[in-house]
Amino acid sequence: MSLPTVVSREEWRAARQALLVKEKALTRAYDAMNTERRELPMVEVAKQYTFQGPNGPASLRDLFGGRRQLIIYHFMFAPDWDAGCMGCSYQVDNIGDLRHLYARNTSFVLVSRAPLAKLEAYKERMGWDVPWYSSYDSDFNYDFEATTDGEVSMLSAFLRDGDVVYHTYSTTGRGTDITGSTYSLLDFTALGRQEEWEKPAGRANDEPQGWLRRHDEYTQEQLS
Repeated sequence: MSLPTVVSREEWRAARQALLVKEKALTRAYDAMNTERRELPMVEVAKQYTFQGPNGPASLRDLFGGRRQLIIYHFMFAPDWDAGCMGCSYQVDNIGDLRHLYARNTSFVLVSRAPLAKLEAYKERMGWDVPWYSSYDSDFNYDFEATTDGEVSMLSAFLRDGDVVYHTYSTTGRGTDITGSTYSLLDFTALGRQEEWEKPAGRANDEPQGWLRRHDEYTQEQLS
């Protein structure tokens, strides 16, 4: 196994400081890219889709749960598979407490083509509580290119303005690697983290982390 070079504390500190300069530049570049993502145009989703969920049929608007934004993780689970994708399962294992997203008026759900019974059985096996909907017998996966020649690991973001739903963003492959925190998920959305330092102006309503609470300290009003 190849290991890092052993050096003195002073040499390590100098190397660390040199890397820190690059890390800060990367953070600034990441912030700039997220601004461009929030400035992307959006497309109205006029087509009606029907999903199957734990409470019966649901529309795309229903998946918002009354919130302003929706993030869908297109979980790879084809109708004839006996288990969900291993990589997708790893991603969902790393999703944190959804109440932090709810406090930002954002819902998060999984959508797969497998029948609901298979999804619910696998969800129980994995011990997850993330909402999961079946798009079986729907064009949804095909229209949003989550199923092409096969299943695609993908994440999509949507914004609701009244009763009208808009598609704001999608990413595939390694673009979904950074889904392990509330902030990284919010960065995929049109409204972002909704903190005053973000651009463009007019979408923020809190100072940095001013909205943040321990997950059991949010009020029902903040989560609905």
